[in-house]
Formats: sequence, structure tokens, C-alpha cells
Amino acid sequence: MNKEKKIERVQTGVRIEKRLLKVLKSLAETLDLSLGDLVEGIVLHAFENKKPFTAKTLQHIEQLREIYGLDLTAEDSHKLKE
Repeated sequence: MNKEKKIERVQTGVRIEKRLLKVLKSLAETLDLSLGDLVEGIVLHAFENKKPFTAKTLQHIEQLREIYGLDLTAEDSHKLKE
């Protein structure tokens, strides 16, 4: 039985690449999650070196990347310049 854990959320002013945000927001909508819940889930999975998405969801993400022109990859992280 999964027991819900009480947490405290805070508002943050995180800046994020525009196309990446569009993909995340669209994915959250598709999965019926808030953007915050989606990001929390991705980060918690990453902290435990677990994959956050099923193969089906990854296929959908690829479609969204194409729709929004998101050509950035993990290789590009820490190399982005405004």
C-alpha cells in the first residue's frame, strides 16, 4: 500500500529554454499532470538513476519535440547560451 507523503511546495522562478518548456507543458497535459508534478517525477527518477518514461511516452515526446522544433539533446546541456 502506497501511503501519501506530506510535502511542502514552494513557488520558484526557474528559467528554462522556451521549446523545452512547451514540450514539458504539452507532455504534462497529455499525462494529466501539473507541470510541477511532471518535473518532480523526472527529477526523483533521475536521482535514483531510473528511467522516468515508458517507451510509449518516449515516442510521444519525440512527436512533441518535432512539433515544437526542439533539437536540443542531453549533449547540449551546460553548453547553452542566450
